Amino acid sequence: MNFLFARAPSIRIAPTATARRSISHSVSVSKALPFYLNTLRSAEQNDGKVLRMLMFGKPGAGKGTLSARLVKKYDILSLSTGDLLRQHIAERTEVGRQAEEIVAQGSLLPDDVMLKVVASKLESLNNRHWILDGFPRTLGQGKLLDAHLQNQNAPLSLVVNLDVADNVILSRISDRWVHLPSGRVYNMSYNRPKVDGFDDETGEPLTRRPDDNPEIFSRRLKQFYDSTSPLLAYYASPVNKLARLITLQGETSDEIWPQLDAVVRRSFPGVRERISSISQRRYSLSDPFAMEREKRAIKRGAASDGPDPSKFLN
Repeated sequence: MNFLFARAPSIRIAPTATARRSISHSVSVSKALPFYLNTLRSAEQNDGKVLRMLMFGKPGAGKGTLSARLVKKYDILSLSTGDLLRQHIAERTEVGRQAEEIVAQGSLLPDDVMLKVVASKLESLNNRHWILDGFPRTLGQGKLLDAHLQNQNAPLSLVVNLDVADNVILSRISDRWVHLPSGRVYNMSYNRPKVDGFDDETGEPLTRRPDDNPEIFSRRLKQFYDSTSPLLAYYASPVNKLARLITLQGETSDEIWPQLDAVVRRSFPGVRERISSISQRRYSLSDPFAMEREKRAIKRGAASDGPDPSKFLN
């Protein structure tokens, strides 16, 4: 599986109406949304740039798994909008008190409140590399975030869209088990735990997510297309002059990971590997079979060039 780079003028976005097809049209929907790459800036121009990244993908596409791999390998911060919101509420900050009052009424948080929650953290990061999870979720939020970051002279530098076919995800979530405290995800088809039913690191029992069923998945998929398709069209358009949009295709996180890893290494050489990751890689490369697997992964990547407040996020 690979990804291609294309000049902005050749970008074409399928009409949003196509994206709203039901799950029964999953294959055609996937093909109807080829969000091609916005490469207004070459990889060379990103030398020394700070990685400020958003990742989009359908429910179950592997955003959490791939983000965790990036954070484990590289010196990158992963920022969860839900966690930031809970922190503000717990610390009784001004925006936290405002959000708590809205949540207590059972209402969704307005975009400007969510921007304050996120911005308060981003403004303290200076030149740190980061991935933001859970925001933006709508076109309006995306424009607000862009305006704020550009005003801070710290614009987005990378937007990743994970393109996994609907029928593949439906099959995947039926086999999915999670360790809720850590968020670690296992799949009985290709990423089994060492002991069935138990987390590898803690030994605690795994559970199924209550929304991992076809009916709920269909609703979540429609919601994704309705809200995220306009966002991706925005990031692919000439209006977006700073962040690159890339689309990575594959059926599993293991297929997509070498592509994502190659993008980060090639386009953001200033992102440093964690010492633990370097040591682990050196150890694995002492095994000739592991070395061959590593070479194949790199080659594929190079070729592809009260209530929980998070429930009230728009």
